[in-house]
Amino acid sequence: MPKFRVFLAQVQALFTLKKADEELEDELQEHLRLLTERFVTQGMPPSEAAIAARRQFGNVALLQQRQRETRTFLSLSNLCRDIVFGARILQKSPGFTAIAVFSLTLAIGVNTAIFSLAKQLLYDRLDVPQPQQLRLLGWVGDNKVTVHAVIGDFDRNDAGMTRTSFSYPVYRDLRAHNRALEDLFAFKEINMNATIRGNAQPISGVMVSGNYYSALGVRPQLGRAIQETDDGVPGAGTVVVISDGLWRREFGRSSAVLGQTIKVNGTLLTIVGVNPPGFTGVGGVQASPDAFVPLAMQPQVYSLSVQPTSELNDSDLWWLNVMGRVKPGTRDVEESAALDVALAAAVRNTMTVGSDETLPHLILINGSRGMHQMTGIKKPVAVLLVLVAVVLLLACANIATLLLARATQRKREMSVRMALGAGRWRILSQLLTENLLLAALGGLGGLIIGYLARNSVPALLLHENTKWIHFDWGVFVYASLMTILTALLFGLAPAWSATRIETAGNLQNSAYTSTQSRHGSGAKAIVVFQIALSTLLVVAAALFLRTVYMLSSVDLGFHPDNVLLFEINPPAQRYPQGSEVRLRSQLETNFSSMPGVESVTFMSIPYIADYKLTTFFVTEEEAAVPRRRKGERVTDVGNDFFQTLGIPIIAGRGLGPQDTATSPEVAVINQSLARARFPHGNPIGKRLRFGIPLKDDWVQVIGICDDTRYTNLRETAPPQFFVPYVQRSEEGGGTYAIRTHLQPAIIVPTLRQVVQQADPDLPIVNIRTQREQIMDSMRMERTFAAFTTGFGALALALACVGVFGVMAYSVAQRTNEIGIRMALGAQPGQVKGMILRESTLLATVGISGGIAGVFLLSQLVNSMLYGIQPYDPVSMAVGILILLLVALAASWIPARRAAGVQPMEALRHE
Repeated sequence: MPKFRVFLAQVQALFTLKKADEELEDELQEHLRLLTERFVTQGMPPSEAAIAARRQFGNVALLQQRQRETRTFLSLSNLCRDIVFGARILQKSPGFTAIAVFSLTLAIGVNTAIFSLAKQLLYDRLDVPQPQQLRLLGWVGDNKVTVHAVIGDFDRNDAGMTRTSFSYPVYRDLRAHNRALEDLFAFKEINMNATIRGNAQPISGVMVSGNYYSALGVRPQLGRAIQETDDGVPGAGTVVVISDGLWRREFGRSSAVLGQTIKVNGTLLTIVGVNPPGFTGVGGVQASPDAFVPLAMQPQVYSLSVQPTSELNDSDLWWLNVMGRVKPGTRDVEESAALDVALAAAVRNTMTVGSDETLPHLILINGSRGMHQMTGIKKPVAVLLVLVAVVLLLACANIATLLLARATQRKREMSVRMALGAGRWRILSQLLTENLLLAALGGLGGLIIGYLARNSVPALLLHENTKWIHFDWGVFVYASLMTILTALLFGLAPAWSATRIETAGNLQNSAYTSTQSRHGSGAKAIVVFQIALSTLLVVAAALFLRTVYMLSSVDLGFHPDNVLLFEINPPAQRYPQGSEVRLRSQLETNFSSMPGVESVTFMSIPYIADYKLTTFFVTEEEAAVPRRRKGERVTDVGNDFFQTLGIPIIAGRGLGPQDTATSPEVAVINQSLARARFPHGNPIGKRLRFGIPLKDDWVQVIGICDDTRYTNLRETAPPQFFVPYVQRSEEGGGTYAIRTHLQPAIIVPTLRQVVQQADPDLPIVNIRTQREQIMDSMRMERTFAAFTTGFGALALALACVGVFGVMAYSVAQRTNEIGIRMALGAQPGQVKGMILRESTLLATVGISGGIAGVFLLSQLVNSMLYGIQPYDPVSMAVGILILLLVALAASWIPARRAAGVQPMEALRHE
């Protein structure tokens, strides 16, 4: 108990240090006064009495220090004093403080922003209770697997092709016989057209089973969730739960939203709930779908084919995603084996399995982060983390150089401290406290910068919209650890160097000591390190700039300028077979009659948009020989497609007004397809069949067009063929392309009016120019080019400052030597050359280290480049030349200063 009271008294003393010191000072002075008075009464003069009193009383400062050690924690007390003293030191050098804090703010800020992005994209889990228990169901199958029609994501790995789609009958059978997981729930992400308060707009949605919310353990913040009763009878549950984002955008977060209706693909749905703000569903952690509807509403709100049919009874079409929760104490291997048996039984119960067909094998996939794991973003994020780490190291090296320069100015102060009894550890702790205070200011600024930039980086890197990046405790801890690490990186070496001074020599103001020698070599080593890191960033910037240039120089095969793209997706529920094609033809005609429109075409998929559409393709010669079917790229287009995109017709003719719904079916092929599938003779007039399954009707080739890029800029032109969409009985979604010299802002309102006249519930989606589409396909490359260019410019500035500082310090320290050289006959040009050679040597050593780093990191960025290798000689030559020029420019002023030294003044320098 007494020890605890002593501890409490010591804690309390931390907050009353000043008052306690004042009280102790008053008490000591009172004792001295009484002793002095006693000696005076004994006949001593007052001055001698005061000296005698102090001699008898003892060392007052020592008594004060011992009292402090008794009443409080000395280490914490010293820390508080060091912080106050450090703040005063930083305040006395505002220029140094501003430069250091700005550098750290920028470096820690970009590191924090990139880390928050990486954390959310790659490590954050779904905002649901116990997300680590979630498992996504998948399956693998060989070439003879009984499942033929699959819609959804897939992944190729060592086990084969892993798919995550199931038919609704299989899901229902699996859930009924599930004994491995707690429960199984189903969902399917979709895009829909919605009319909300009279405004037609595209929205993202997800169809969910009735146990979706209960299995996840999620409750809406307003209203109720979708229940089993909503999902019981197909078409009966006309309800919808909306996201917090849609509630905020369209309803102003009004509680009166419950009971209101929205029209989804022509079907009225009643809003019964609003999801919590952080809930994103189970698709991923990035963004929440706007609307959640019962799975039983599939025939009314969404069709996976162009026909308004129900996939709930289709056993052959596998399209539905399934998740479940593991039971406590079980292993994935056991659960997967049990579910594999259940899947085999479900397939046999719902499908006809051929004698030569195999069954799919079920696997369990970690679902804690949702269905979309963002694996494709791992390497770009890793590269960004490496780049910002290099920027941080550069900032630390720059500040370390400044601190070494300040250490020279403060060496006499440190000598006095050590002569008065301060230990090396006490000096080291004081300097480290100053550095930590400096890093704390930079860390606070970096945290603010990271918070403000948290959404800019995802917008630059990703095509899809993401929710706001959350600054949680993980990001705060990371920024704090980064601040402490930064303080150690830039402060430990200068602080340790400051404690190794020779006290006597510095007190005598000797100009040449071992400390200065060590400082000179240490600063040069740091500058070499800066140049090496700068080389790495400058070469990286050159590589990504060259990649953007190479991609921009790709021959597209068509003319993208003055082409406006937009999408219109009529729902199959509203436009069944035939009527949707007629709507598109009518819209195409109306668009072509608009002022300023030169030509219009429909195309089933846009170019350079990472889309592709493949179907079976058989020529007339191949049809006579049994062989495995081969797929080719197909695009349904309008009659003015080649004219609108500027694709040359090499042979035959293009599509025209004579190609109608009632005329013979025709197709145009590109040169790659002509070489691949018609290697012998002229393909004009030849016939082919295509489709899944193959159509019975033959299609005649009427023309050959030039090759064009298709999916993206990196892939070469693939074999393609084009058919008139008016000759198809069904079409689905698609894109319109309009060639016009008008600006989009001028023509888009008229386009909306034309569509609204045809159908007020049809929105125009994703309006952009073809050139913008191409630039968007290079988003990742352009972002990295911008980042590395900015980082490279910063690195060059820091390297320039470092080289200038070291060479200027070297010239100042070698003034006496330079004077002797010039007195002995050295010419100014020779002195200038000596300084420039020294800086060139530093730059050469640093550049060599940087080039070695480029080779070490080459595999990390190899797949992100195009048309060049990581060791591209042009990029390396540019980087080396820039660094050498910067080093020479930075050392030019110190070299001129050295060449202007007067021998007599230099000899009197000592």
